[in-house]
Amino acid sequence: MKIKMNGQTEDIRAVWMEGKTVQMLEQRLLPHKVEIFTARTVDEVCYSIKEMVIRGAPSIGVCAAYGMALAAMSGDDIGQAAEKLKATRPTAYDLFHAIDIMQKAVGDGKDPVQSAEDYANSIAEKCRLIGVHGEPLIPDGGTVLTHCNAGALATLDFGTALAPMREAHNKGKKIFVFADETRPRLQGAALTSFELVQEGIPHAIIADNAAGHFMFRGEIDLCITGADRVTVIGDVANKIGTYEKAVVAHENGIPFYVAIPVSTVDFNLSSGKDIPIEERSQDEVLIINEKPIGPEGASARNPAFDVTPAKFITGFITEIGVLTPNELDKLRMTMGQ
Repeated sequence: MKIKMNGQTEDIRAVWMEGKTVQMLEQRLLPHKVEIFTARTVDEVCYSIKEMVIRGAPSIGVCAAYGMALAAMSGDDIGQAAEKLKATRPTAYDLFHAIDIMQKAVGDGKDPVQSAEDYANSIAEKCRLIGVHGEPLIPDGGTVLTHCNAGALATLDFGTALAPMREAHNKGKKIFVFADETRPRLQGAALTSFELVQEGIPHAIIADNAAGHFMFRGEIDLCITGADRVTVIGDVANKIGTYEKAVVAHENGIPFYVAIPVSTVDFNLSSGKDIPIEERSQDEVLIINEKPIGPEGASARNPAFDVTPAKFITGFITEIGVLTPNELDKLRMTMGQ
C-alpha cells in the first residue's frame, strides 16, 4: 500500500520481518502520525496484537506467523509461543490458522522465516485476487458502503473489502465510498479514510447511525465489509455494527458482500452462535481522547464484534471467486476439511 513517510510516498506492507524483529505500522497513531512499531520478542508481538498496534484478521495472522518465526529463531518453546499468541484475540480465525501452519512448518523442519514469508505472500496474493473478483460488482458511478477497516492495514496489503474498490478506481471507474466511523475505536474514520486519501478515492466519513438514512434515500448501491471469522454455513463475525448494516441493507434491497480470504472460514463451526466474541474494556466506550463522555459512575458494554446470519449475506468475495453462503460447505469438501 502507498504510505507517505518522511515526505515521500513509499509502498510498504502493514507488517514485515526485518532481521530478528517484527516491524509494523503503529495503527493506533494513524491517521495523524506514521510510525513503525518494533517487536523483538514473542511477548512484544503478543502486546502488539492484543493492544491493537496491528489489527485486522489477516494482518493479525501474518504478525503471529512472524512471531512464531521469532520464537523459533530465539530457541523458545514453540508450543508455548503458540499458546501465548492464540490468547491475544479470541475472535479472528486467521490468527489460529496462521499459528497452526507455522507449528506444522517448524515441526517439519522447515525454515521458520521463509515459512512465515511464504504465508505472508500468500495472504497478499489472495487479497489482490479478491480485488480482481470483486471489482465487477461495483458499477461505474457506483457508491459503496463499508464498515470498520478492511483495507491494506488490516490485511497486510491490498485489503479485502477495500481491494475491489481499489481495483475499480485503478480501472478508471468513478466510484464513491461511504466509510462508517466505526465506534468506539473509529477504525473507519481513522484508518479506512486514511487509506482512501492515500489512494485518491473520493469518499465521506459518516456516523455509524447514518448508513440507514443514505440507504433509504437510494444513495448506496452496495455494501462490502471484511470479516474476522466465517462459519461453514456463512454466518459472519465482523466489527460490531455490521449486523445492523446488513439487516438495513436487506430491508432496502441493497446487496451486502463480505470480502475474505478462504482462510477466514472456520470449517469447524456450523453456527455463528458458537463464535467467541471478544469484549473489550468499557473505557473504549466511556472515554474519548482521555476525556470521559459519560457521568461519573456510568458503566458500558463493549463487544468488539457481532454476528451477521448468512441469510443477510449476498455473497463472499474470495480469492477463488464470488461464492454464495451455501457454497461454503461445498468448499469444505473440495479443500478436504
